[in-house]
Amino acid sequence: MLSMLVAAAARPLGAQGPAKAGTVVTDTLWSQSLGARKSVVLYLPPSYALSRARRYPVAYYLHGLGGRETDWTQHGMLAQVMDSLVAAGGPEMIIVMPDGDDSWYTTWNTLLDVSVCRRNPPETHESVDTYCVPWPHYDDYIARDLVQFTDKKYRTKAERAHRAIGGLSMGGYGAMSLSLGYPELFSAAASHSGVISPLFGGPKPFTGEKPVWAPDGASLEKGWARYWLSIGPAFGKDTAAWWSRDPGRRLEKLVARKGKSAVPALFVDCGTEDDLIGNNRVFRWVAEKNGVSVTYHEWPGAHGWAYWRAHLPESLSWIGARIAP
Repeated sequence: MLSMLVAAAARPLGAQGPAKAGTVVTDTLWSQSLGARKSVVLYLPPSYALSRARRYPVAYYLHGLGGRETDWTQHGMLAQVMDSLVAAGGPEMIIVMPDGDDSWYTTWNTLLDVSVCRRNPPETHESVDTYCVPWPHYDDYIARDLVQFTDKKYRTKAERAHRAIGGLSMGGYGAMSLSLGYPELFSAAASHSGVISPLFGGPKPFTGEKPVWAPDGASLEKGWARYWLSIGPAFGKDTAAWWSRDPGRRLEKLVARKGKSAVPALFVDCGTEDDLIGNNRVFRWVAEKNGVSVTYHEWPGAHGWAYWRAHLPESLSWIGARIAP
C-alpha cells in the first residue's frame, strides 16, 4: 500500500483524475520560549473545511539552514504531494511548517546579544524583530509553544500516537533531536539528508566500522568549518555541550532510561552524492547498536530540492501509516 501511495504522489494530479485540494494558510503565534512572534504555514487537508467536528493527525515539518517556513510548500510542493496522496487513498493530515530561523532547533549554548543582532542583522528574509529573538530556546518553541498553539487553534488529534515530526538537513537534525528529547510528544520522526550525527565531526565518509567522534572543540570547528558560524553558537565550543544535543546520544540515553519501546519510529534517508551520507550512516549504526531499528534509505541524489521533492512522498506516506491508522 505504501509503495502504491508514493507512486501515485509522483504522478501528476490530472493522471489520477479530479482531486479535492487541501488549503495552505499562514498564521502567527507568540512564542514565550523565544520572546517573539513567529510565522507558521499549515496545510489543512481537503475535508477540513467540510466538518466542524472531525479531528486530524498532525505532522510538523522543519526547514533547513537558510530556509523559511514557506520552503516545503514553495520548493517541496508539499500541498500538491499531500493532495495526490489523499487522492490515492492515503490518510488526511494537518502539516505544520514553522519559521525556525537558523536555529538548529535547540536551546543555544550562547545567549544572543539582541541589540548587536538588530544593529548588524545577518542576511535574512525576515524582519530583525522576529529573527533576533531575546531567548533562543528553539526546542521549547517547537515542542511546547507550537504544539500547544496548533492543538488549541486547529482540530488536531492531540495525542502522541497521532503526532509526528520531520525535516530536511538542519530540520532533519531538529526532527531527530526533538523526537528523542520529547518522546512523550512524538510517536514518529523522519529526516531527509539530516545533520543527525553532529559529533561525528563534519561531512565525511563512514564505512561501517565503529565511528570515531570528534575529540575536542577544535576538531569540531575544523570538521564543521563551512557551518561553524551557524552551528558553533548554537551547539557550543566543547564536546560536552555537543554530546547533550547529539541525537544518537539522546537515543542511547532514552533506551537506557525507558527501554526501546519509548523510542519513536524513525525514518532516515540521504542521497548517495550527499556529503552528509556518512553522518546518516553513523546515526543508523548507533541506533542499531542500541537495538533500535531505523527505516533507512539511500537513493541517488545530492543535497538539494531535487532530491527532497523526489522523496517527500516517502516520508509523508511513512508518517501517515504510523499516526493515522
